[in-house]
Amino acid sequence: MEVLGMDFGCAIGSLRDGKFPDKDCLLPLISKLLGYAIVAASTTVKVPQILKILKHKSVRGLSVVGFELEVVGYTIALAYCLHKGLPFSAYGELAFLLIQAIILVAIIYYFSQPVRTPTWIRALLYCAVAPTILAGQIDPFLFETLYASQHAIFLFARIPQIWENFSVLAVLIGHAMRVFTSMQEKAPISVVLGSLLGMITNGTILSQIIFYQKPETKKEKKVN
Repeated sequence: MEVLGMDFGCAIGSLRDGKFPDKDCLLPLISKLLGYAIVAASTTVKVPQILKILKHKSVRGLSVVGFELEVVGYTIALAYCLHKGLPFSAYGELAFLLIQAIILVAIIYYFSQPVRTPTWIRALLYCAVAPTILAGQIDPFLFETLYASQHAIFLFARIPQIWENFSVLAVLIGHAMRVFTSMQEKAPISVVLGSLLGMITNGTILSQIIFYQKPETKKEKKVN
């Protein structure tokens, strides 16, 4: 019994026999389930931010370049996973995150009128190059180099968020789960490292939240 690449047969068979499924049967199934859970959750990750911008009709304080870098990073990561022929459960969230990131950039452009010439040049350059990258029609060595560079791209895109973003626990857990599922799906080490880097950067944000909340708690106790 297989659904969306998930083999329930061995698990159901073991349970029918009154036995607990062994790890060779259970771990791949858990990996697939977690993978699709991540994909499902990713469909609305950036929607609150999109709605907030539309509600206030303002992009004040947002870095256009940071969001553009996210689009580039998601494009490279998605293209790489497609090129490697990984199952959708191992990378599907990248497609939805890319769509949402592009929508965000478009909204930022709209509320940042007039858009400067360098911004238009970057947008047109992306539109010209992205289809070729997504189609995998580039030199294999260059592809590997691009994928390695997207880790740095995401890092630079998220550095400002380390100071501002406080809702990272779910993202941290998601990256930790993706490290596990990537290893189970036998994804390339570069894919695992990408998720690991995401887990580390978001873990840094979380640790900063905890660190900066402690002094505030002490001040409140003194006031009381």
